[in-house]
Amino acid sequence: MASVIGKRIGGRTYYYLAESARVDGKPRVVGQRYLGTAEDIAAAMAGGGPEAAGARHRSFGDVSAVWGTLQRLDLVRRVDSVAGPQRARPTLGLHVALAVLHRATAPETEFEQWWTGCLAQDLVRPRPPQAAITTAGHWRALQRLTPERIARVETVVAEAVLDLLGDDGTETLAVDVAQFAAFTAADCTAPSACQDVLAGLGLVVTRDGAIPLASRVYRRENAPVFGALAAELGQRHTLVFHSGQAAQLDLGARTGFVGSLPLADHPELLARPASVRRRVDPERFAGLTAFDTVATVDGARRRVILLHSATLHAAQYRAFTSELSTTVRELDGLAAALAAGTHRGDRTQVHAEMSRIIRGRRVERVLNTTLTGSRAGELRLERRVDAAAVARLAEEFFGKQLLVTDRDWPVAEVVTAYRARTYLDSTFRWLTGSAVTGPSPRWEWSAHRIAVHALVSVLAATVTHVMRREADRAGMNLSVAELLDQLRGIGETVLRHRSTGGRPRTRRILSDRTARQQALFELFGLERFAPG
Repeated sequence: MASVIGKRIGGRTYYYLAESARVDGKPRVVGQRYLGTAEDIAAAMAGGGPEAAGARHRSFGDVSAVWGTLQRLDLVRRVDSVAGPQRARPTLGLHVALAVLHRATAPETEFEQWWTGCLAQDLVRPRPPQAAITTAGHWRALQRLTPERIARVETVVAEAVLDLLGDDGTETLAVDVAQFAAFTAADCTAPSACQDVLAGLGLVVTRDGAIPLASRVYRRENAPVFGALAAELGQRHTLVFHSGQAAQLDLGARTGFVGSLPLADHPELLARPASVRRRVDPERFAGLTAFDTVATVDGARRRVILLHSATLHAAQYRAFTSELSTTVRELDGLAAALAAGTHRGDRTQVHAEMSRIIRGRRVERVLNTTLTGSRAGELRLERRVDAAAVARLAEEFFGKQLLVTDRDWPVAEVVTAYRARTYLDSTFRWLTGSAVTGPSPRWEWSAHRIAVHALVSVLAATVTHVMRREADRAGMNLSVAELLDQLRGIGETVLRHRSTGGRPRTRRILSDRTARQQALFELFGLERFAPG
């Protein structure tokens, strides 16, 4: 039941629309919405409204979706359980949650600047005082994350993820993220700084969604070769590797792996006709076909899967034709210089110039060149592109990838496991790129601060990959960056109305949403964070 009630504040009456219902058999007000003064209501009835004194726009979708996921993982309480009794407010758990929220939604913005005016101020309850959320204070609070607490935080968050996934989280992968870095060598302005630049990150992730559960950070000066890292992480988890790392592993004796092999190692498979390949999963992997067979790898018969992606094929063909055009243009320029007599080199020098233009490129397989003449000034160059050779090259190599595994999973699941590394590389480029902010000056980053930075980055990857998995299951195959970009497009405008003698009033309005943004709005239940 709805009714209008008035409240006397500061000598003026302000009106609210109250919703009443019976609670335990007694009438109670269960909700209310501010309407304004009598003048405001009269103006609204006449088609007007109180004059706005100002407005500001802020991001809504990404902040509320990440915060909602943090709530579902119960991250604040779980971190506080690791920290033990605390007198400080905000607690360590809230500081970690805000650090993750900041890293996932605005890593390029300094923490205190991000917090000021951010939607997070309306989401966190109880709301911490403004003076308690400063960059310096935030990083001081995070210093309470001892190495033991860091390890324990990872454990309790992993437990929350596995509870959320249920049986889908039982299979785990060991993946390395080679380019993970707190900052680059260019940021180092003190001799001691470069010693702590991060070189890489080893992760244990879920097979479904590539959600990080545990991490192993290593620095450049003691970075292990991939084989050593594989021995450390690959004992209890399925190891994921790329073709450049295959040589460091004895795949003939190893168990528990999904990786790729150099295409040139198995020309007999590349020569198989397209008719042997079958579609993998049209809904999840549009345009992807596969030939599932066995081949000899490191002296043992192993399951290998030849993949062909129509999307990758088109991209590689475009890159190849661009490279071919550049090469032809350079050769034509050389031919023109020879014909005009402006290039006076001898035959050996011209051959060297031709080799420089062509060598090391796949274009050498499709270009036929002829150099006539014997003396400087008489040399002439002709070239021809072999269209049949271009077709053969495209058929043999473009769009193809060769996977190897000892797992008996469906092809789609093998592909999903292998692509975990690609998704994680993309995620960490976003979370730890050169624009990411941290404590200043940058060269004062201690080993402990780097460990905290790594924890926040891994937790941000965990939360956003939980979100990406849910979007993928809803039919939206997006990277983390693409997902957050879609959510960021759901904005909120905050209108501040002029005071009429009482407290200033604000009104929050969400922006219009595309069909995909609306689907994400509903998927992540953002209605509960929306203005009433």
